[in-house]
Amino acid sequence: MTCRHWRWRVATTQRELDAVARIRWAVFGGELGLLPEQSALSRREVTCVDTLDTTVHVLVYAGDEPVATMRVALPNAEVAANLGGKVGLEMEQRVDLSGLLQPGRVFAEPSRFCVLPKWRRSEAVTWLQAGMYSESRRRGVTHWIASANLETDSPEDAHLSWQVAARRGWLSPRWRVAVSDPCRPPVHPRNPYYTPEERAQAALGLLDGLRLPRAPALFARTMGARFIAAPLYDTYFQWFTLPLVMALDEIPADSLARFHALEHCVSPAA
Repeated sequence: MTCRHWRWRVATTQRELDAVARIRWAVFGGELGLLPEQSALSRREVTCVDTLDTTVHVLVYAGDEPVATMRVALPNAEVAANLGGKVGLEMEQRVDLSGLLQPGRVFAEPSRFCVLPKWRRSEAVTWLQAGMYSESRRRGVTHWIASANLETDSPEDAHLSWQVAARRGWLSPRWRVAVSDPCRPPVHPRNPYYTPEERAQAALGLLDGLRLPRAPALFARTMGARFIAAPLYDTYFQWFTLPLVMALDEIPADSLARFHALEHCVSPAA
């Protein structure tokens, strides 16, 4: 499929915002089973952050079909006042961002990165990242702070993913954040990520061949993400996530070349 069949846009109409909510439900609810049963009545995933005037929804189309979405929440004064924070992002409820704040830095929080299953091996992922980057640049964002899904509710497996990320050199050498109010995961996890054989390998200190969940690996490789805290337990989705920072000035050059190529319908090698 050529780039002429692809496009991204900021969702603004009711139809577009409805497509955003449906894609999110299809992934988090229908595919992964992470949403409460009552959400199946509408088959839409929506939270209060979605309606803020500082929230941007990026929507990717393959032809006329919406196939991927994500949201970028920008600083919000009302949220900051309500949380007693300084930035007004959801992450402030879970980690202390004060050590990251400096004059000239503008943080935004990307989340709800969703691609429908049949499109995950297509250019949809890159188009979504390109839209996220372009719109953030346009709005003056300098850094993203987010938390990547670790695909498990097991503390043991979440910690092992953290160790694997460290082994790959993906922990931030500059920044760490303190967890303000850690949440307790379930006593009996239902969704392991690693196999018993992989855990036994890790116990021997053999981390080099171990897998890392898709989301943190994707953002570390393609967007230069670096991890800034130990795993957090997300009570909404009931999984562990790994906090990270991405600096827009440090996006890998090959990723920027791909974004440029997609937008201009040329080969990245051209």
